Amino acid sequence: MRPAKSVIEIWLWGGPSHLETFDPKPKASRDYNGDLKAIPTNVPGMEIHEWWPRLAECANLYSVIRSMTHNQFGHETAAYLMQTGRLPGGGEVFPALGTVIAQAKKNEYKGDLPPSVILTRPKGRFSEVGFLGVDATPLVTGGRTNAARFAVDGIVPPDGVSLTRIEERFDLLSKLDLWRPQKGINASVVSSFTKAGVEARRITEGDAAKVFDLKSEKSTIRDEYGRNEIGQSLLVARRLVEYGVPYITVNVPGWDSHKRHFETMKRKSADTDAALAALLKDLKARNLLDSTIVWMGGEFGRTPKIGWEAPWNGGRNHYARCFSTLVAGGGFKGGAIVGESDETASKPVHRPVSPQDFIGSIYELCGIDPEGLLPNDVGKKVPILPPSNGDGRLKEIYA
Repeated sequence: MRPAKSVIEIWLWGGPSHLETFDPKPKASRDYNGDLKAIPTNVPGMEIHEWWPRLAECANLYSVIRSMTHNQFGHETAAYLMQTGRLPGGGEVFPALGTVIAQAKKNEYKGDLPPSVILTRPKGRFSEVGFLGVDATPLVTGGRTNAARFAVDGIVPPDGVSLTRIEERFDLLSKLDLWRPQKGINASVVSSFTKAGVEARRITEGDAAKVFDLKSEKSTIRDEYGRNEIGQSLLVARRLVEYGVPYITVNVPGWDSHKRHFETMKRKSADTDAALAALLKDLKARNLLDSTIVWMGGEFGRTPKIGWEAPWNGGRNHYARCFSTLVAGGGFKGGAIVGESDETASKPVHRPVSPQDFIGSIYELCGIDPEGLLPNDVGKKVPILPPSNGDGRLKEIYA
């Protein structure tokens, strides 16, 4: 099995409910399922929540983990655990899996963009580069993917600033540059500044910037993904895979649904369902799914029992003892369910999966030894992951 070349992470920022996504409980009472239904998928015996009809049509392309579990109920600590496999503390901030994979693959990657790209803003819960420092910093695009022009910070100029004008600015800068001719005066600083300018010009004027130009896509493709932020972000993610970027993160805020949970979930699910289904089918059609891992989830799930009373008015709060995550491609089989929760999705009753199991599986399919040392250029000799308290890596769904 060849290692996956790229990973697309779809981070549902805030913690999506597992009951209204991939572990519905139609036989439970209204206090748990809100009188909502499960629907069949194109995989016999596999059901998901009724708000995800497009994903139900292509369940053969992905697998669902229904027994994710840990004990951190706060956003910051839970996000750190799900991204690094570690609990905070010890005076050290470890890098997130996206940074680790990007650094492990950076030497084989030949593109001008950084090996890790985040659409469109960082999670903000912790430093995702950790002790690896500034050299491992991902490209955070900023901007709006669904705007008339996706203005990527530092790469794609905003409306009104043409490439010709950018070239004129570079030329003016070279004429005003009084430091470059002065040999021996802050030579290393001048050299770094000059190198950065050359790289910036190559990116803004070359193929890298074109990756973000969605006007070159057919209108039918853009419509299939959805003319909204999540839809166009996943379309950009597919283009970044084609360019060769090892790790792409799409951060999707708005899933922290304490109050009026069902209104929030129904609205968020519609766009995300269409966008992810389009991405998986598009990757498959382009023969990219086998070499690209796609995973979608958040830091935890939501409380199984619904809070009908004020101020929740049909709300669900943070819940980490049992939740769901989706995986596809890059060596993961499709059409499978890993683990099982109890009748109210309150706890795993079969095959608990820890963050270490999950992250370690992604590392392994990317060709990184989960039991080895963390790849880095700063001289740290630390294990890539601490020991797992789950049932081990997800080998039963390796292709």
